[in-house]
Amino acid sequence: MRMMLRFTLPVEKGNQAFKDGSLGKTLESIMNKLKPEAAYFGPSDGMRSGMMFFDLAEASQIVEIAEPLFSNLNAAVEIVPVMTGDDLRKGIAKTTSK
Repeated sequence: MRMMLRFTLPVEKGNQAFKDGSLGKTLESIMNKLKPEAAYFGPSDGMRSGMMFFDLAEASQIVEIAEPLFSNLNAAVEIVPVMTGDDLRKGIAKTTSK
């Protein structure tokens, strides 16, 4: 299932992680595991943040994805299911054909 990982980092921890190199290492590790179809990074509400869109094969992957963000970066993490435009059209067609 296609999912969106959205995270934000507290400013102080983000600054520390940037300086000690753990920010780049943690994000590279997560991207290598997820192989996201898209990833975007930038400021949000004055904090470092990012979004990655990826396929979640099984629910147990959530631990592998979220724990490094929690434990290494003190990140706030959201993982939510998302659809493409084609998925939305397919869902609407199924719903309106009944």
